[in-house]
Amino acid sequence: MKSMLTFSSLFSSLLFVLIPFGLLLSVNAQGPTGTWPQWRGVERTGVVKGAAWPASLENITEQWSATLAEGYPGPIVSEDKVFTVETKAKKDEIVRAFDRITGKQVWEHSWAGSMKVPFFAAANGSWVRSTPAYDDGKLYVGGIQDVLVCLDADTGKPVWTVDFKKRFKSKAPAFGMVCSPLVIGDHVYIQAGGGFCKLDKKTGATIWRGLDDGGGMYGSAFSSPVLASINGQTQLVVQTRTLLSGVDPETGKALWAKKIEAFRGMNILTPSVLDGKVFTSSYGGGSFMVDLSESKNDKIAPAFEWQSKTEAYMSSPIIIDGHAYMHLRNERMVCLDLKSGETKWTSPKGMGKYMSMARQADKILALTERGQLHLIKASPEKLDIVSSKKVSSQQTWGHISVAGNQVFVRELKGLKSFIWEDVL
Repeated sequence: MKSMLTFSSLFSSLLFVLIPFGLLLSVNAQGPTGTWPQWRGVERTGVVKGAAWPASLENITEQWSATLAEGYPGPIVSEDKVFTVETKAKKDEIVRAFDRITGKQVWEHSWAGSMKVPFFAAANGSWVRSTPAYDDGKLYVGGIQDVLVCLDADTGKPVWTVDFKKRFKSKAPAFGMVCSPLVIGDHVYIQAGGGFCKLDKKTGATIWRGLDDGGGMYGSAFSSPVLASINGQTQLVVQTRTLLSGVDPETGKALWAKKIEAFRGMNILTPSVLDGKVFTSSYGGGSFMVDLSESKNDKIAPAFEWQSKTEAYMSSPIIIDGHAYMHLRNERMVCLDLKSGETKWTSPKGMGKYMSMARQADKILALTERGQLHLIKASPEKLDIVSSKKVSSQQTWGHISVAGNQVFVRELKGLKSFIWEDVL
C-alpha cells in the first residue's frame, strides 16, 4: 500500500510538472497551424491559423534563448525543432537546429561561405540573409555565395549542394543570395544563378532556368516567389530586380511580365496576389496594382490599375479585407485601399527601419528591427496599437515566426523563444 501511494504521489508530481509541456505539445501538434515551415509562414502570406491570439502581449514570456553569430534568416519551425543560420567570423555559414521546447541544440552543420556586400549596403552587414524552407524532413538553406544546401532535418547531414555560380557560370550576386526557397511537391524554386530556377528537391538537379538577369550588381533578386492561381491559371509570381512576372511552373516560361521601377533595382517585397491582380511596392518606385484580366494576341496583357507614390522598403505587407498594412522606407506605417490605391492613414514616424509581420483575423503581430513587438488591430480608420513589448535589446531583422503558442525572434546574434500563455 505504501509503495502504491508513493508511486501515485510521484505520478501526480510528474503530471503537475509536465502539464504545461503537454499543453504546448498539443498546440504544436496541430500540423501546419503549429509550424512555420518557410518564409512568411505556411501560406507565405504571414497568415497564422489555429488557436485565437490573446488580446494583449501582457502574458508573452521568454521561454529560452541561444547565442549565435550574425544572421538575418527568420527562424523555421517544424513539429519539434527550430532552425536558423548564421555567419561566423566572416568565414563560415552555420545551420543550427534546436529543440523547440527546451532550446537545447540538436545539431549543427557548416560550410565555408561569406562575402562583402557593396559599401552602400554595408550598414546592414555582410552575413547570410536567405530564410530556409522545411519540407518532408528536409531543410533547404540558401547560402550568401549563391549556394543551396539540402540537409536532413533530423540529423543535419547534407543530402545535396548546388553552387549556382559553377552550375550556370553566372556572376556572383553583389548582395548575396537573398531569395528564400519555395518547395512545392517534388520541386524547389529559387531565384539564384542569375535567374529563376526549378530543381528536383531529392537530388538538386536542374529542371529549368528562366528569367535570366545575368546576376551581379543589378541581378540577384531580393524578392521571394509565391504560387498562385490567377484567372484560373496556376503560376509562380516572381519579382526580379526589374520585373514582376508570372511563370509557368512546368516549363519555366514567362506568362507575362511588367516592369517595376525601383532605385538600384530594390524590388524586395514578396508579391501579394488577390482577385486576379498582383500588388507590390518598391524602394524609389512607389506602389503598384497590376491587373491581369486583359489579353492581347492570346497572351496576358498586364496593366497598372493604379499607381501610388507610397514607397515600401523591405517589409512585405499584410493584406486584410482589401487593405494593405505596410511598413514604409520613411519609418512609418500605412494602410492602403487596394481597390483604389487611396491612403487611408499614415502613422507618425518612429516605426523603425524594418518590420516583419504575422496576422490572424484582424490582429497583426509586428516586430521592428529595434526589438519592439507590437500587437495591432487592423483598421482602415487609424493605426491601432493595442499592446507593445520590448523583446530584444539587439537588432531583429529576421522575420518573426509564430507557431502554436510560441513566438520565435531571430536577434542579430541570437535566437529567442517566447510562449504566449493565453493561446490554448
